[in-house]
Order: sequence, then structure tokens, then C-alpha cells
Amino acid sequence: MHTYIQLDNSQAQNIQSKSVAALTLGAIGVVYGDIGTSPLYTVKEIFGASTGIALTQANIIGAISAIFWVLMLVVTLKYVVLVLRADNRGEGGVMALLALAISTASAAPMRKKILLGLGVFGAALFYGDSILTPAISVLSAVEGLELITPGLSSFIMPISIAILIALFMFQKFGTDMVGKFFGPIIVVWFVTLGAVGISHILQNPEILQALNPLYAFNFLADRGAGVFLAVGAVVLAITGAEALYADMGHFGKPAIRIAWTGLVLPGLALNYLGQGALLLSTPAAVSNPFYLSFPQELLIPAVILATLATIIASQAVISGAYSITRQAIQLGFLPRMQILHTSASESGQIYIPAINWLLLIAVVITTIAFQNSSAIAAAYGIAVTGTMLITTILTFFVLRHSWKYPLWLALGATSTFILLDLMLLASCSVKFFKGGWFPVALGIGLVVIMWTWKQGREILLQNIHENDPKLEDFVRMIARDNSSGQRARIQRTAIFLCANQDTVPQALMHNIKHNQVLHQNNLILTVAFLDVPTVESEQRLHIKEIGSGFWQVKCDYGFMETPNVPEALEGCKIDNITIDPFSTSYFVSRETVISGPGGKMAKWRDNLFAVMSRNAGSVVSYFNIPSNSVIELGSRVHI
Repeated sequence: MHTYIQLDNSQAQNIQSKSVAALTLGAIGVVYGDIGTSPLYTVKEIFGASTGIALTQANIIGAISAIFWVLMLVVTLKYVVLVLRADNRGEGGVMALLALAISTASAAPMRKKILLGLGVFGAALFYGDSILTPAISVLSAVEGLELITPGLSSFIMPISIAILIALFMFQKFGTDMVGKFFGPIIVVWFVTLGAVGISHILQNPEILQALNPLYAFNFLADRGAGVFLAVGAVVLAITGAEALYADMGHFGKPAIRIAWTGLVLPGLALNYLGQGALLLSTPAAVSNPFYLSFPQELLIPAVILATLATIIASQAVISGAYSITRQAIQLGFLPRMQILHTSASESGQIYIPAINWLLLIAVVITTIAFQNSSAIAAAYGIAVTGTMLITTILTFFVLRHSWKYPLWLALGATSTFILLDLMLLASCSVKFFKGGWFPVALGIGLVVIMWTWKQGREILLQNIHENDPKLEDFVRMIARDNSSGQRARIQRTAIFLCANQDTVPQALMHNIKHNQVLHQNNLILTVAFLDVPTVESEQRLHIKEIGSGFWQVKCDYGFMETPNVPEALEGCKIDNITIDPFSTSYFVSRETVISGPGGKMAKWRDNLFAVMSRNAGSVVSYFNIPSNSVIELGSRVHI
């Protein structure tokens, strides 16, 4: 007996509002942790020695005005209003946007190649952001210790490294356990930012002139050739803006927009205005205007709260690195890696051990090499603005080609932001030789790795299958053998995993050649990852009977999904065939790549691909196939 409960409109709206409220709290904790810690270092860097900006009243009001309006233009108008519209079935992020942009580029191979290059470089820059954010955030928070007492300055580096190591060690337990605490802590953080800002604004309300955009314009115009140095420092206020888009699939557009307009933007704006008011009355506070805006007796609680906030900000980009890695693997740009789910209810909460430890090593090395947050700030901007520019360019192609907007409308919606992003990127590039080279070099290295893997896999599969017989010809030959009784068949089901459905799998050829057996039922299985985030379960399997006990089975997944082949095959409707681990054998071909002369890639890229191929994760664990049902047959392939 089934019982149905009918909710009236008021009850349904109440449940929906509670859901949006919970998502909004989660978005505050995860999405806005990064941009929420920018007040720790932005104003200090604008008036740092590297920019040469004098600490005058006009410059203070102008700088705060520039920060306020860059928040309004880039974060509010570009991301909250425009870019959040460009979702791929509810998912966001540069790889999701890339998949959406190239979905209509099949008839334009050159455009597709350019878009792929942009998307891959954007993903590579995001990894740079994932390295620099934990380093600059934790360092800038712990640097507050030397304001408590100068004698603690020697402990800043070891404490920062200890916090970073603990943060990455904790990742294996997942964010599910600590996630419920993220929102409340960051809410307290933003409320504190606003309250401290208001206290200084009341003491010096003259700073409210910064809300007039003319002050920002005059401030930048007065810089002359030094405008790029000024803008390069102002851009630190919007680090983390990309997270609004990247985490859209976890929280949804309404929650992200409500959190920004209702709490995050007011808290940030008030705090920046408060720091400006402090500098107008106490110019000496320029050494660290964020911490010096707190009363001396609240300095220790401020350092503790800031440290908690920076840890949460770091958590957000680390989780983003896991998500973008999974998307890159599904889209064929990285080798398979072990992916662990840390939550039974949230599919997006994953942990990738290899990426975690590589990030930890990179973050610790970066922290030690740069020594302080000011040095890292020089490198930080290029990674952030580069990713922003790529996001805007990809958004144009989505508006123009995927959504078929008129050219004038697509250009009108994105051209202003492209020009603004170009200006921000050019401003940050002034610091190229002072650390800005780091994310660029890292990005280029990662692009080489990702492109080598994708191209190498294409060459490998072409070399494997170029001499393979056609599957349908092979099945006709098997049918002749059956009619003449030449080949005995065992009463079991075999599943052969292959990348090309139209040719005979290498594992099947080896099984017949070496074991002289053929199963009664043979499923030629191809797993494909589509340019969409998810695939409905009823649309996952595509089955075609060839005859003589052979079926072609195609299993589709989205790039945000983790494949589980046995679970998918439970829905396989084939007469008289039951797929279970006791009567089914999975045959997998494992290739050993041999680099030789005359390849399609440079020799060093062949060697790089061979190393990656040898260290790639097992297809068995990646597809969640029970290991005791697998038979692996190896072959050597020259590329």
C-alpha cells in the first residue's frame, strides 16, 4: 500500500525556501571563502612599495573607489548577472563552459581546436590559482602574529606550513564532515568585516565619496604609465570570483546570487571603505590596514578568525581542483586517476589522492620560495585574470553559436568584459618578472602535459586499431565456424572493453589466439564521455545485436559523473542474459607504450606520454569493475 501526502502551496513554498536557505549558507561557506579573504592583503598591496602610490587623501579615496567598482563590474555584472546564465545543464566552470562551446564546433575544426586550447589553458591557470590561493591566504592571515608581538615573526613560516600540511592531510576525510561548519564561520567573518568597516566609516564618513565612480576614474587616470601597477594591485580584490561560476552546480544560481547581494558584497564593500577611512585618519596603518583596523584587545581573536577563514578559502579551491581534474579526465585531457567519494549524498564531494599530494608539494614549495604574502601577490593576479579572460571569451562563443544570439548582441554582452579582462591581465603582467612568470610557466607546463596525453591517446588508439578486423566481418566468420562446428563455446558471458566499437577488441583476439575459447554471449562494451555534465540513467545504454552471440553496448556518461559499469549493465535488457559477477568475465586489454623513431609527436613528448601511460590508473578500478571478475591481456604498442 502506498500513501501519498499532498502539500498545500504554503507548505511547498516553505520547504523550497528552507532548501534555498541551506544552499545559500553552503554557498557562503564554500563559494565566497576565497574572495572573502581578499581584504587581508588588497589595500596593503595597493599602497605597497612596488606600486609607488603616495598615501594622499585623493589616492586613498580613489583606490577604495576602484576596488568598489571592480567588485561591481567584474563580480556583480559579469559573473552574477551574465556568466551564471551560461550553464551546461546546471554545471559551471571553465571545463563545463568549454564543453558547451565546442558542442556546436564540429563543422568548424579550426574553431574547435582554438577553443580546446583556450579551455585547457584556462584549466591549467585554475591549477595555478589552487596553488597560490592556499599559500597567500594562510600566510596573510598568520602574518597578523607579528602585530601582536614582533617576536612572533620568526614563527610565521613554520606555522603557515604546518597549517597547510594539516589542511591537505585532512582532505582524505572529505568536506562533508566540516562543510556544515563552513557557512556559519564565514557568515561570522563577513559580519565582522562589515562591523569593523562601519566603525571606521562613522569616524571618518568622508570615505563614502569613494562610492562615486569618478574618483576611481580620476585615480587611475592620474597614474599615467603607472596605471598598470595600480590596477594589478586592485585586481586582488576579485580573486576567487571564478568560484561563483565553478561551484554553480553544487549550489545553484539563486543561492549564489542571494549570498552575494545579501551578505558578501555588503561585507566586503563596508570593510574596504572602513580600511580607507582608517588610512585617512591614521596613515601609519598602511603597514597592515586590515589587522590595524581592529582594536588591540581584539587582535588575537581577529587572527584566529582570519586563519579559519583562509583555511576555508583554501578548501574551496582545493575541492575545485579535484572537480576540474575529474572533468579533464572524462574529456580525455588527463590519464585516469583514483577518485574517491567522500559523501554518500553529494556526488560532487570527491578526493583525488594524486592531485592532493602534488598540490601540497607545490603549495609548500611556493610558500617557502616566496616567503611572504606580498611576494605571492605579484604572481597571483595573472592566474586569476587569465582564467577570467578565457571564461569571457568562451561565454561569447556559447552565446553566439550554442544559443544562436545575433552577433551584435553576443558582442555587446561580452566585449566590454573582454576589454576589462584584457586590461586587468595586462596590468598583472607588469609583475611578470617579479613572480608573475610562475603561474604562466605552470600553465604552459600543464597544457603540454594535457595536450600530450590527448594527442598521444588518439595516436595510440589509431595504431592499435588500424589493422584490426571489422567486428561485423569477424562475427560472420564466427557464424560460419558455428555452422560447421569448428569452434566450441563455453556457457558464460564475456564483456570486452574497447574504445572502438566497430573493430574486434584486442582482448578478444588474444583470448581466441592463446586460450582457444569463445564465450556463448559476448558484449563489446564502449564507455563514452559526452560533452554534457550528466546523462539520464534511461539514456545511458545503447545496445545493438550483431548476431552469433555478439552485442555492441555503448555506455554514456557525462563529464561530471563517476562511471560504474556493473551498475549501468544491470539495466542491460538482452534476452536470456543475466549479468552478474559470478557468471560474467570482463576482458581488458592493457597496452604497454613503446616510444620509437618517426612518431607523430616529438620524441620527448612520446617519452612523456609513455611515462603517463605506465602510471595511469587502472581502467578496472576507474570503471568500478570487481577485480575478481577481470582478465587482463597485455600488448606492446609502438607510437
